[in-house]
Amino acid sequence: MYLFNKDSNLEPIDPITFSELDMTENDMEEILRTNIDIICNEDESLLIVGRQVRNAANGRSDLTAIDNNGNIVVIEIKRDKDDIKNRREAFEFQAIRYAASYATIDSPDDLVKKIYAPYIDKYKDEFDLGGLTSYELGIRKLREFLRANEAEKTFNGNQSIILIASDFDEQTLSAVAWLNKNNVNISCYKLIPYRHKQTIFLSTEKLLPITNYSDYFVNLLDKTASPATEKSKIKRKQLPKIDDMLKWGVVKEGDIIVAKGKDEEGKLLANGNILADGKEQSLQKWLKNIYGWSSVQTYVFAVKKDSGKTLSEIREEYLAEQAKEDSDSL
Repeated sequence: MYLFNKDSNLEPIDPITFSELDMTENDMEEILRTNIDIICNEDESLLIVGRQVRNAANGRSDLTAIDNNGNIVVIEIKRDKDDIKNRREAFEFQAIRYAASYATIDSPDDLVKKIYAPYIDKYKDEFDLGGLTSYELGIRKLREFLRANEAEKTFNGNQSIILIASDFDEQTLSAVAWLNKNNVNISCYKLIPYRHKQTIFLSTEKLLPITNYSDYFVNLLDKTASPATEKSKIKRKQLPKIDDMLKWGVVKEGDIIVAKGKDEEGKLLANGNILADGKEQSLQKWLKNIYGWSSVQTYVFAVKKDSGKTLSEIREEYLAEQAKEDSDSL
């Protein structure tokens, strides 16, 4: 990472460890609990519903969430590679055990009673109870989340796992790649701290899943390939973002964007942010504040007012047209 200063010079900023910052896993948990969208892409909705949830075997999962498919998500956090290696139980296996325990939750009511209501009680200052009990508010918010994401009928049909650390060991990545290839929904994200003077920066990177899982399989016979060589093989596919849509002209500066199913609206700015109530903020942050979720599918829940189409629909139509033009030109 580099700092670009006013003299047009690049000043390198080196990574630092959470240990060197005297930060614990508990500190990392709190950062991610309140800012889980930093590891989500803009095509995911996520609602944090639990922290340090104890299961029947007396284990504690770090964070628990629901995603836009209605799946329960187990989020496990370790500071760095050494913390992962020094565990008696494999990082990924611990998370699998927690996910298996969540498979027994058979209804939104069950989830709220066991997990979400106690979470609301613990962080009640962050919720507007409005005379409701923690259970009543929890079931209302969870049902609204599932309904808006069209996930009521698929609630907890599957469980997924997210592993987060500043770095991962080879064995963990190999195991996760194998699990993904065998249809276990498990992801690895790097959360890397950088320090410049008194300011701390956090960088996130999704390592797994990737298109070609063999890049991360441990080859027990061949140790000659360097990490740099392995990384160079990795290709990631990402859908175009709002800045691309502005370049295409399918949305324009000044367009009015409405939050799907809500009354709130804002004006799209040239940099892709939204101006609403005199305040400029990103689309993601604007939608998070409106829906009260931990992360929002930005392009699904942002609607271009004059057309009534979501940004996702507009993007898909444009990409389909381009694909047809490319096909016709062959």
